[in-house]
Amino acid sequence: MLRDTGFRSARGRDRLAAVLREAGDLVTVEDTARALRTDRRRAAKLLARWTEQGWLKRLRRGLYVPIPVEALSLDRTLEDPWVLVPELFEPGYVGGWSAAEHWGLTEQIFRDVCIFTTRPVRSKRDEIGGVSFAFFRIGSEVVFGTRAVWRGKVRVQVSDPHRTLVDLLVRPSAGGGIRHVASCLESYLGEDDADLGQVIAYADKLGVGSVFKRLGFLLERSDRADPVILQECRDRLTAGNAKLDPALASPRLISRWRLRVPARLLHRGPAR
Repeated sequence: MLRDTGFRSARGRDRLAAVLREAGDLVTVEDTARALRTDRRRAAKLLARWTEQGWLKRLRRGLYVPIPVEALSLDRTLEDPWVLVPELFEPGYVGGWSAAEHWGLTEQIFRDVCIFTTRPVRSKRDEIGGVSFAFFRIGSEVVFGTRAVWRGKVRVQVSDPHRTLVDLLVRPSAGGGIRHVASCLESYLGEDDADLGQVIAYADKLGVGSVFKRLGFLLERSDRADPVILQECRDRLTAGNAKLDPALASPRLISRWRLRVPARLLHRGPAR
């Protein structure tokens, strides 16, 4: 429905303004009830009315986003989709390729916002408020290695650079595939605050053996390989063989890393 540009009364405008001052980027029934000192039932009715008039857009039950006056389309109203993360996905955090973008580990731009969440999700992808999200479900015991960043009035958790790298090594798909993960690793190694000891510590805490196989293999191909870290990876090799990227056919076994690798990724560095 088109916005009621007259907005029926000054009182109505003042009430909506009060709600937006209280709520910020996202509006809930609780925000509205608190701002207007009313009950939830009345607040829900007001939100529905403002949505019909075109001042708000409903994202999910009980959750709304204000539509800017200058918006040309109601299909995309969120200037910063990260503000949805605490309300919809915590306990969890922005991670994977989105965290890699945030920390400057990649210049590649991804369409989806990558979310690691402990909440049940119906599908691996969803569109909310005109923004596409990609989800990776994790257990509550592995929510660590994050930093809080402020997006407007909203405090959002994002994986720190070390945890971001570990997550990419656990799930190359969260980094857009192993080639992009390798590129992110090279960028990470060039950062002043790179700390492979912290990466090893996070990987130990997660207890995923394939991380050390992938990290060791990729470091060995790098001109920044640290012999101490390579040995740390070797000391942690688990039994059995993993794939460098589970999404790719990997016929060649690199026995020293217990890692199956696509043939086209064998052209750099030592391999046997």
